[in-house]
Amino acid sequence: MIISYAGHSPVIDTDAWVAPDATVCGDVAIGAGSRIMHGARLVAEAGGSIRIGRNCIVLENAVIRATARHPCTIGNHCIVGPNSHVVGAEVADEVFIATGAAVFHGAHIERGSEVRINGTVHLRTHLEPGTVVPIGWIAVGDPTQILPPDQHEASWSRQKPLDFPGFVYGVDRSLPDVMQKITGSLSAALDVHRTESV
Repeated sequence: MIISYAGHSPVIDTDAWVAPDATVCGDVAIGAGSRIMHGARLVAEAGGSIRIGRNCIVLENAVIRATARHPCTIGNHCIVGPNSHVVGAEVADEVFIATGAAVFHGAHIERGSEVRINGTVHLRTHLEPGTVVPIGWIAVGDPTQILPPDQHEASWSRQKPLDFPGFVYGVDRSLPDVMQKITGSLSAALDVHRTESV
């Protein structure tokens, strides 16, 4: 489903293909030879943009999102695996993002890197060229530290200063009712989808 809203329509190269049950919404550009498979969701929120390069494969049920504060770019010859999630990140050429992986706002993944099954690249994290995030491990920070999933405290000590609520939503984590503030502003921003047309 190709969806326009807020004055933005997807631009899909004539040599690309989007499955009929995939969603491509807003300011999204898809390059030649790219394939957006069944159930994938590419959503550029108002003011945000998604750029998919040439010969990229976005597999089943993957989600790629962008916001006004965090555009998303996928380079050439990349694979975004089934059930993976990439939001507001910059992904260079020839990157493999495996099944179930998550890549967060402000992350930079350099050429030839791999985020293996259920791996995570946390916000504001920079992977150097050719970096591998092992199955289920977490990459966090710049310079990056790659930690196994059983080292939550070590991971959190690096994640907390990256300030997810502040960086992503502009909300101070220490304020009372932080979730009310986040969901209230997010609800207002997402209301623009009422103007969608297919």
